Parts: sequence; C-alpha cells; structure tokens
Amino acid sequence: MNLVFDFAGVLFQWQPHDLVAQVLPELTPTRAAADQLVADIFQGYGGDWSEFDRGTVAPDELAHRIARRVGRLSAAQARAVIDAVPAALTPMAATVGLLRRLSDRGHALYFLSNMPEPYACHLEGAHDFLRLFHRGVISARVQMIKPDAAIFAHAASAFGIEPAQSLFIDDMAPNVAAARAAGWQTHHFETPAACEAALNRLSLL
Repeated sequence: MNLVFDFAGVLFQWQPHDLVAQVLPELTPTRAAADQLVADIFQGYGGDWSEFDRGTVAPDELAHRIARRVGRLSAAQARAVIDAVPAALTPMAATVGLLRRLSDRGHALYFLSNMPEPYACHLEGAHDFLRLFHRGVISARVQMIKPDAAIFAHAASAFGIEPAQSLFIDDMAPNVAAARAAGWQTHHFETPAACEAALNRLSLL
C-alpha cells in the first residue's frame, strides 16, 4: 500500500486563529474577531490564497491583494501574517511517530501538499523526518492545487503509483472527496489516534 500524506493539519499543526491573534492582537480582541480575520485573510484557502498556494502570486502581491480586499488591514499587517506561517507549522508528534513506524515497516511514503514555495523550503530545511518520504508534490512547484483533479493525476504519475493501491490522507474534506473521485483510497484525517486506528484496520501498522 502506498501512503500519501498532506502536510498542514496532518503532519504539522495548523491553528490560524492562534496565528492571527498572536501577530495582530490589536485586530483580534475576541474569538469572533479572530474568526473573521482568518476568513478574510485565508478565504477558506481559495481566492488569492489559493493562487499563493499555486505559485502564481508572490508574498508581496498577496499582501497587497489582502489589504485592498479587507480594507481594515494594511499590506504590512497582511505580510506579517504571511511571514509568520512557516514558524507556526510545528510537527504533530503523534503523526510523525506514525510516519516513522510506517517507514520502519517498509511502506512507500509520499506527500501531496498545497503549499507556497517559501513555506515548503522552510519545512524541508527544518525537519529531518521529511527525508522518510520517497517523493512529494508541492502545489506551488507544479502550479496545480488540491482539490483539482489534475494534481492527483500528476501525483500518481510522478510517484509511479496506482491510485487504487494508494491511501491519501488529508484533513480537508473537499480534497478527500476529490481524491476518492479520482480512484484513490482515502482517509479524512481528524486526529492522529483516528488515523492510527484506520491504518491498523488496513493492517499497515
């Protein structure tokens, strides 16, 4: 069984509300204010942010787009949030432990992540466990993003694997649904414990 992991929300903690509250406390006095700012900046990872993930918008341009669209946010404030993201992506110890155990058992490991190039470079330089992966696809490097069908076809071809014999693990329901529609086996990641249970049911651990 080939195993294909997402990054943020699966292998790395991703708490955007905490991030914006830390970087822009003056704009997030309440949880509701933080919720709105997260929605305004990240757009559910669509819109401008999806183009950043796709590698077709640079950080400076993204900051100016966010500032123009949101109004109450300056480009410098938007850029501060953009620049703070890599350090906020900290490893999820339990999932990394699963990854190491899967590697020890000889499973073929791959990654497929929506991520801008600067973030991917940061993670690759900071975390040696990423060397456990045989290969990976970063959206910005191929200018395709999940949940578009094209990136799943590209990943299968690049990895040299058959989707039907591969398990795709992602925390975003639209990505999981798109992978399933493309013929992959899937697991919608919610917690490391639930993921471990799913892997055990498949006799992978």
